[in-house]
Amino acid sequence: MDPILFIVFLPLLAAAIAGLGNRALGNVAAKSVTTLALFAACLLSWPIFIGFVSGHAEPHVVQVLHWVQSGSLNFDWALRVDTLTAVMLVVVTTVSALVHLYSWGYMAEDPDQPRFFAYLSLFTFAMLMLVTADNLVQMFFGWEGVGLASYLLIGFWFRKPSASAAAIKAFVVNRVGDLGFMLGIFGTFLVFNTVSIPEILVRAPGMAGSTIGFLGYRLDTMTVLCVLLFIGAMGKSAQLGLHTWLPDAMEGPTPVSALIHAATMVTAGVFMVCRLSPMFQTSETAMNVVTYVGAATLFFAATIGTTQWDIKRVIAYSTCSQLGYMFVAAGVGAPGAAMFHLFTHAFFKALLFLGAGSVIHAMHHEQDMRFYGGLRKHIPLTFWAMMAGTLAITGVGIVDLFGFAGFYSKDSILEAAYAAHSQSGSIGFWAGIAAALLTSFYSWRLVFLTFYGKPRWDQSEHVQHAVHHDHHGHTQKHHDDGTAGYHPHESPLNMLIPLGVLSLGAVAAGYVFAHDFISEGAGHFWRGSLAFSEELIHHMHGVPLWVKWAPFAVMVTGFAIAFYGYLINTAFPGKLAAALGPVYRFVYNKWYFDELYDRLFVRPAFWLGEKFWKLGDIGLIDRFGPNGAAWAVARGSSFAQKVQTGYLYSYALVMLLGLTAAITWVMVH
Repeated sequence: MDPILFIVFLPLLAAAIAGLGNRALGNVAAKSVTTLALFAACLLSWPIFIGFVSGHAEPHVVQVLHWVQSGSLNFDWALRVDTLTAVMLVVVTTVSALVHLYSWGYMAEDPDQPRFFAYLSLFTFAMLMLVTADNLVQMFFGWEGVGLASYLLIGFWFRKPSASAAAIKAFVVNRVGDLGFMLGIFGTFLVFNTVSIPEILVRAPGMAGSTIGFLGYRLDTMTVLCVLLFIGAMGKSAQLGLHTWLPDAMEGPTPVSALIHAATMVTAGVFMVCRLSPMFQTSETAMNVVTYVGAATLFFAATIGTTQWDIKRVIAYSTCSQLGYMFVAAGVGAPGAAMFHLFTHAFFKALLFLGAGSVIHAMHHEQDMRFYGGLRKHIPLTFWAMMAGTLAITGVGIVDLFGFAGFYSKDSILEAAYAAHSQSGSIGFWAGIAAALLTSFYSWRLVFLTFYGKPRWDQSEHVQHAVHHDHHGHTQKHHDDGTAGYHPHESPLNMLIPLGVLSLGAVAAGYVFAHDFISEGAGHFWRGSLAFSEELIHHMHGVPLWVKWAPFAVMVTGFAIAFYGYLINTAFPGKLAAALGPVYRFVYNKWYFDELYDRLFVRPAFWLGEKFWKLGDIGLIDRFGPNGAAWAVARGSSFAQKVQTGYLYSYALVMLLGLTAAITWVMVH
């Protein structure tokens, strides 16, 4: 039996066992079943990936069952295994397995652990369904599956109003993008008369230049289809305009943030665009749209990351920005570079999220970095893990020598954007350079505020609540250093092991796999699973030297600014924020997107809903429907009560009157 079947269905089986067994099964059994299933899937995924890296594996399709036959719509439930799938398999299963293990420690005190682990495994199954899809309907099934699972995970603490609101927001915003995705699938079937991805990609170049009727206009067929599909990607991958759900989703438990927002769900849009890259490359307009949206997102999100105080929100906006880089690569015709950054980003971003969770665990769930400081001495292993993630995301490395993961993948995107020699590519390049400077600044700002300087824990309500009373209710002593007798504690081993494994990926993934993903001979590695341009790769490696060194220069600049502002002259950031005034407030308030959407969509929707409720439901339907019927029955019953007196002579009188009326009617007629 093909191992892909076990990889896909083991998480589903584990989710069913943990979810249905729930508390009757017990915490340990539920956690063991789901975690073992994910590690088994992970162990089966890596040989498949290594097989494609070594050149010994060949693409193939595994038929599961015949699914739909309706007219000309005919397709099977089939699992496609090629290089693109293999990359996603190791990303999804590795991060998910480590998140399962990490959650043993992080969620140890939660009473609903079986439900949580069942949701994690269900999410993983849905994501695996998405990345192994051989047709668009199957991809949409996985697409909606991760949407459902993310709603359940973000709102896991459903008794917390902010968590429930964040889950609803993520669900609704993604439905907006999914509408575009559905229209794209409908249009693709209309044009190609099939939903089979291989057939569509083979026939797509032949549709270049044709037109289709859409919204009353004749428009380029492939542009319409690709833009509609990309709208779906914008929702899932939190691109500018449909990004507002991502930072609020931090209300979910930290392992959820690492699983959904680092390596899996948010990369679904990037994966879809890369999978359909031969289709997208038939439309220059669609490619430009992808590039411009990606460039705008990577810069926009990076600016917000420089002003946030919540440690998880900083990393969330960083995710949004890094996804923008991936779309820039896909938009300029380098999907291999996009997938390379997706691959490395999974390791260092999951590491940063789980490292942040370790910090939050040590600080009694305090997430405001203003109440941290000096933690490197108390949680040294977490500190070094976060350092590895920071060195990776900021792209530390020396050209032609060695670098951390992000150095290879992010720099390859910037080189591809420059080598594209197009207006959209140039905008993507310069936006990426600016965002790289901001990324370095906010990443080192996070490190300095969290691990360096004097402890500021005495100002934290969360810490104070914990330190004034120990587990036995005894008041603790206050120390002279202002720490109120509190000493942050390192996380347990089941949280530290995932940090160690991910640190290895953050350090070495770029160096080890750069040749396979983005070298001039990498076309053999991809084996036609995406549109790979040898010419663009050749131009990437031939860009001027200053293009190669520019990311390093801005990385050092961002580090120097953060070092000066948060270690040397700590008053400088506050003075700069005050001097910038409205600009700082604009960025700090996330460019007022939430407020804008509240006025444009939320308030009108509530107003319209209230009108329909009061005038439609209450005033019309209820009045003349159930309420009106109830009123008629009540009045009729009241009249009937008066008629039904119970006296025999009353009934005799009524009978006599009726008989008289009947005789009169017969005589007259």
